[in-house]
Amino acid sequence: MTEYFRPILNTDLSIPDNAQVMRGTHFWFTHAEKLARNTEPQIVMAKNIPDNILQNITNERVNICRLSFDVPRVMGILNVTPDSFSDGGKYSSVETAEVHLKSMISDGADIIDIGGESTRPGAVEVEISEEISRVIPIIDKMAKKISVPISVDTRKSEVAGLAVSNGAVLVNDVSGLTFDPKMSELCVKQNIPVCIMHSQGLPETMQAKPTYQDVCLDIYDFLSEQIEKLVKSGMQRKNIIVDPGIGFGKTLKHNVDLLRRISLFHGLGVPILIGVSRKKFIKTIAELEENEDRLSGSVSVALFARSQGVQIFRVHDVKETVQAMKLWHSIQSE
Repeated sequence: MTEYFRPILNTDLSIPDNAQVMRGTHFWFTHAEKLARNTEPQIVMAKNIPDNILQNITNERVNICRLSFDVPRVMGILNVTPDSFSDGGKYSSVETAEVHLKSMISDGADIIDIGGESTRPGAVEVEISEEISRVIPIIDKMAKKISVPISVDTRKSEVAGLAVSNGAVLVNDVSGLTFDPKMSELCVKQNIPVCIMHSQGLPETMQAKPTYQDVCLDIYDFLSEQIEKLVKSGMQRKNIIVDPGIGFGKTLKHNVDLLRRISLFHGLGVPILIGVSRKKFIKTIAELEENEDRLSGSVSVALFARSQGVQIFRVHDVKETVQAMKLWHSIQSE
């Protein structure tokens, strides 16, 4: 029976002598939740976590795309699409995209994620040529002008390859390298860092009836398997990021369960990225009337995730998230 261990994290400045510390951070833990399928969770001492998992949790995360993870990192979203759920059509020209990109950098974004295909629930696949025409001109233009790293949000190796050739330094694949069988090969060959995200099904149908045996453990297993496949293919583990895929083939309960146990994914030994910004579950839980009212909820969920050690936050509202993270980190640090 496979056992999983979720560190119960703390950030108090007074650290007990028996605490395990996540190196390079202010997070520590003395206990963990032991999980297994078809059994009740148990609380165990941190010292009883298997050595390989304990090392994965506590080892310092190395720099990716010139970014260290001693502080939270904010990834600004730039959708150059006509139909993304929150900002579709606003930045579909090179000119408007450039203005927004520069604004996010001015507001403190650590990395910019540029995507040319909406993956909102119900979205249909975009032709490769169309996706290329949307993202490559802005990547080509801005990579020469800015020092902030650029990520390309795509499921397609052809788009990713051109993006990397034009200055992108990270591939953010919402399919977790399952949509295009050539994507893994490209990332390994180019030695380009990759974010593996979990999604159940395609955007067209992923919210129809998502089901899991255990949402946290199922997603942990998927991400673990994808990491090992990449490593066996020649990718260095230090170039991998994971994203549990909040809202991608998940019900409201799935999303909440994932967030409650998000620290479980530290056991994978790589940085964790989450994207909760302006998502529907925020509107539902907060009983909001308008989609535009999701800012405070988005920041609140991001801060909770940070309290659980999450390192990277993919957001629409960069200025507000950066401010919140700076305050949180300042209070939690000596």
